[in-house]
Amino acid sequence: MCRRESPVKIHIQHQTTYCYSENVQFTPHRVMLRPREGHDIQIERSMLEITPAHRTRWIRDVYGNSIAVIDFTESASQLSIQSELTLNYFDSNPFDFRLEPDAVQYPFAYDSKTGLELYGLTQPIYTADHEAVGRWLGLFWRQGQSLDTLQLLQRMNETINQTFRYQLRYEPGVQSPGETLSKKSGACRDFATLLIESCRWLGLAARFVSGYVAGDSQSGSGASTHAWSEVYLPGAGWRGFDPTSGMLTASRHVPVAVSRHPEEATPIAGSFIGTSNVFLSMNANVSATEMTRFESHL
Repeated sequence: MCRRESPVKIHIQHQTTYCYSENVQFTPHRVMLRPREGHDIQIERSMLEITPAHRTRWIRDVYGNSIAVIDFTESASQLSIQSELTLNYFDSNPFDFRLEPDAVQYPFAYDSKTGLELYGLTQPIYTADHEAVGRWLGLFWRQGQSLDTLQLLQRMNETINQTFRYQLRYEPGVQSPGETLSKKSGACRDFATLLIESCRWLGLAARFVSGYVAGDSQSGSGASTHAWSEVYLPGAGWRGFDPTSGMLTASRHVPVAVSRHPEEATPIAGSFIGTSNVFLSMNANVSATEMTRFESHL
């Protein structure tokens, strides 16, 4: 019998309701609300309730995200999607990893096999912002320099947190890196996008992550949906950097979906068929709460 590290129990509730002035038809929706399970995350209980009447198909996309594809079988004036989960997140020290010797100093190159697998995630999306991103990166690294890889990434991560103003945005979509640099402000998804595109400018593989950050039930602090970035580092694998907080991700960060493009990790995606003025409102209520700690034995 061996002793396993003590997990954090996290309870997540996520309810979204769309209201219309009359019955509308809904196209198939893609719902990504189920966290990514693995050695660090185990789902203990899950519930997904959706109205109106529908059929649900579960699939995994190219990134391994768990997606519920919803085919609606009736029209309605309200669409409700409610997810409730309890999961165990095994404590992780975000600094408990070791880089391959060749990756300790930047610049470095991925080996041929790894580079082939990661190629798409090293290519920038916002090519028009290439020069603006390059100028910003001049604060941290210049051609010919050799720097500690982790220190470089964490300096970029912390600088976004310390010098950019966080602004909650309700409008859909993501700001381009150039827009975020110009405004010196943005939401978590905008900060993550800037860091990802900066890493790709440096030739590093990076991807967008959407999920939750749990609050503490004893203090009453709540949480909402969140976004951050992951960078692939040889020897360490995918490591999370959260430029909104300026920290590496740890056990309170619960990843739900990863993607190359920030707008492909939307929790709920779909549309309706009806007149242009029929839409009334959308309300979302989200909580992610750290509940208790306990020990498990195997």
